[in-house]
Amino acid sequence: ETDAGGNKQLADVGPYLKDEITRKCKEQGIPVTIKYIDPTYMIRSVPANAFDSKYCASLAQGAVHGAMAGFTGITVGKVDDRYVMLPIHAITDQGPRKVDLKSRVYERLMAATKQPSFDP
Repeated sequence: ETDAGGNKQLADVGPYLKDEITRKCKEQGIPVTIKYIDPTYMIRSVPANAFDSKYCASLAQGAVHGAMAGFTGITVGKVDDRYVMLPIHAITDQGPRKVDLKSRVYERLMAATKQPSFDP
């Protein structure tokens, strides 16, 4: 089967894993309840545009270059308009970042992604 763009549709691994884990647990007498939620809905709430496609392609190319060079423990990101390989520990050791919901940056994000405001 193909999707609307003519690309081959790949099997969804999520439901398969859910079924296999459930089956294996039942075989071993382990009570289990698994709720599978399709993550594609949560990843993005607006359709991708040309910028998104170019940005994702650049990130993917950087990740492939890093893997082919033998790097591990890295991720690819954009820093000061350059695509760079970043050590994961340099990102995770800094702790969570906070977004000011009253900032101009946040307002621009909400406008660009056309997300509604849920402020009371």
